[in-house]
Amino acid sequence: MSKPKTTFFCQNCGTQYSQWLGQCKVCNEWNTIVEEVVEKDPKHSASFVNRETKNTIHKIHEIKPEKEHRILSQDAELDYLLGGGIVPGSVILIGGEPGIGKSTLLLQISLQIPRKVLYVSGEESVHQIKMRADRLEIKNTECYIFTETSTQKILKKAMELQPELLVIDSIQTLHSSYIESSPGSISQIRECSSELIKYAKETATPVFLIGHITKEGSIAGPKILEHMVDVVLQFEGDRNYIFRLLRANKNRYGSTSELGIYEMFSSGLRQVKNPSEMLISKKDENLSGNAIAATLEGIRPMLVEIQALVSTAVYGTPQRVTTGFDVKRLNMLLAVLEKRAGFHLGIKDVFLNITGGIRIDDPAIDLAVICAILSSNEDIPLPDNCLFAGEVGLSGEIRAVNRIEQRITEAEKLGYDVIFISKYNKIDTKKYNIKIEPVSKVEDVYKILF
Repeated sequence: MSKPKTTFFCQNCGTQYSQWLGQCKVCNEWNTIVEEVVEKDPKHSASFVNRETKNTIHKIHEIKPEKEHRILSQDAELDYLLGGGIVPGSVILIGGEPGIGKSTLLLQISLQIPRKVLYVSGEESVHQIKMRADRLEIKNTECYIFTETSTQKILKKAMELQPELLVIDSIQTLHSSYIESSPGSISQIRECSSELIKYAKETATPVFLIGHITKEGSIAGPKILEHMVDVVLQFEGDRNYIFRLLRANKNRYGSTSELGIYEMFSSGLRQVKNPSEMLISKKDENLSGNAIAATLEGIRPMLVEIQALVSTAVYGTPQRVTTGFDVKRLNMLLAVLEKRAGFHLGIKDVFLNITGGIRIDDPAIDLAVICAILSSNEDIPLPDNCLFAGEVGLSGEIRAVNRIEQRITEAEKLGYDVIFISKYNKIDTKKYNIKIEPVSKVEDVYKILF
């Protein structure tokens, strides 16, 4: 028997080295480089089908398109995010912080879907899973629980049971007997993933994998893991809030710009049908520093509330603090206000918050951010029936944003009277019942509002 081939990996970032080093050159962590087996014995390669598939070469114009069959998970948010349902044979990786609700989400899907499901847990006992299932109050006689960490035993049970959906919680707890390294190591994650992907493709069984994340927020393990799977979903949210966001970072079967929104309760995750009403707080009186922005997540329009507080700097250096918004972009917008509009905000503290604990990267909320800051600075409330959709340029101009029709329709549906947009957005204002206020510069907005 030939000697197994080994190499050295950083356990923190997954970088490969030809020899041992004390410090990783990529992540600068000490004592994280270990020797691992990278080649297994070829005789261990297993097959999950008895028939042989013959691969032939085809001309692209001769290939007939086939209608893609998808499995509905009974979770409208997940099906929407995946592009219309679960594709048979696909491998879906879900990552997120500890306690964010990954296991709850997949157990809920396993209990809801009217198909035979094998839920494999390497982290919890069957009694712990049963307690969570009782809280969810969903009955499913076709959901099977298996607590095991050996991929060989898991795949053997899967071949006996022949489930229509396989859930693995989590990929970092599995180990393969073909690799001589500890569970959670780079080699084990890569080998276990390869075996599960081979099972999924050969049996046309969709596989869900739960993945741990590092302190930087990326999926733990080798970066190749994200290249191997078909879909990478990121489960986000602040544990101090009830909202949970499911984003697609990679999707071979649909768009990567979509977003699923849930509310976390003791009885499980509830889908949010109208996020705009949930993200805008109810107030008895109109307060300064609040502005409503019309944004988009994928093709879904949403209205979010921007809160700003401008106060005199107590210390020598003014503070710039943001929650859910890029602090560098805030500094840029403040510089535009100071240079182009003449507001002396360089000596004041500025605090900015997007309510609901969500993070927005859409530049179309720039106009709402600026109006919230001006409202707090002047201590004059904005009209509660208006909202904003526009990008602010470095010259102080209000730039046009994409899909403005969807933003206007969402604002009209929720009963708003006025929307401020860029005058460079060419639209037919007559077909809307909401008043459209086109503006070209920040000074124009200030004159109208204040």
